[in-house]
Amino acid sequence: MNPAHLPFDTDIMLQGLRGWVECESPTWDAAAVERMLDLAARDMAIMGATIERIAGRQGFAGCVRARFPHPRQGEPGILIAGHMDTVHPVGTLAKLPWRRDGNRCYGPGICDMKGGNYLSLEAIRQLSKASIATPLPITVLFTPDEEVGTPSTRDIIEAEAQRNKYVLVPEPGRQDNGVVTGRYAIARFNLEAIGRPSHAGARLGAGRSAIREMARQILAIDGMTTEDCTFSVGIVHGGQWVNCVATTATGEALSMAKRQADLDRGVERMLALSGTTDDVTFKVTRGVTRPVWEPDSGTMALYDKARGIAEQLGLSLPHGSAGGGSDGNFTGGLGIPTLDGLGVRGTDMHTLNEHIEIDSLAERGRLMAGLLATLD
Repeated sequence: MNPAHLPFDTDIMLQGLRGWVECESPTWDAAAVERMLDLAARDMAIMGATIERIAGRQGFAGCVRARFPHPRQGEPGILIAGHMDTVHPVGTLAKLPWRRDGNRCYGPGICDMKGGNYLSLEAIRQLSKASIATPLPITVLFTPDEEVGTPSTRDIIEAEAQRNKYVLVPEPGRQDNGVVTGRYAIARFNLEAIGRPSHAGARLGAGRSAIREMARQILAIDGMTTEDCTFSVGIVHGGQWVNCVATTATGEALSMAKRQADLDRGVERMLALSGTTDDVTFKVTRGVTRPVWEPDSGTMALYDKARGIAEQLGLSLPHGSAGGGSDGNFTGGLGIPTLDGLGVRGTDMHTLNEHIEIDSLAERGRLMAGLLATLD
């Protein structure tokens, strides 16, 4: 089977993808994510899949698991793992509407990662229309909380991955048309500063500002960054009244490292920041963590298969480890052959300029179809 012969139609794919992109689905809006999962579930049901809805927890939406018909149903096969949540709040479409401009198409979440999820389903459709049977059964799992570290669904992802031989993750592809064969380790932290209140005018000197302490600690945290381990603070909240010395301030920080040992040392450094100075208390607690995923022989064999398919399509397919976590951290970290970055090419994810390269829809769709049709 030569995937180059499959008649992927970019215009038809864009029509279907538009409905997904215009169904805004920010992580913290469970109802909005459920609406997006409804769309995906309906599309997969039309394709003949058996659909299971898994209830959400911790305030997040649930999951959709789809199993496609196969004579070896129930045996270890291929898991396609993707998330349907985005970082863009409802209303972003007013600032970042669906728009096609040459080889670019814009919209919230179109690159990270609705485009990759959609092309994965199109790959399954194309194989079915061509009556090409896959050697292994296919399961698709769409989850609701990857953008905040997958706190509510990691156990589901890991359990489903362990039932399969391979995991394909259609997160955005690399700019050089590459794929991802490893991911850095990531840790999140919750920060809290507790000061002493006072009136900001009459008794300013009597207070101890939690905001001031948070600002001091942010500079300290940023200053801990090295080539081996990075640190950044991305969320800060503090104070309630401008005429009061702030009693509390909270924040969230992120640390990323290429090696697990470097992250472990970074975690120790972060936790050591906790303490009390001049009547101001600063607390650091550890949040969700993604383990380092380093490529092993199974993942590299899977990559070699993908590279061969890309060559059939006349494309190069470099690979490498990447910063920025994905659910591939979990599946690859378990030693299950995992190939990530199989989604669309694009840039400016998480911004109001997020877009894809339109020609990558069919290119990556054919690559996905080739993998599904040949992995055994």
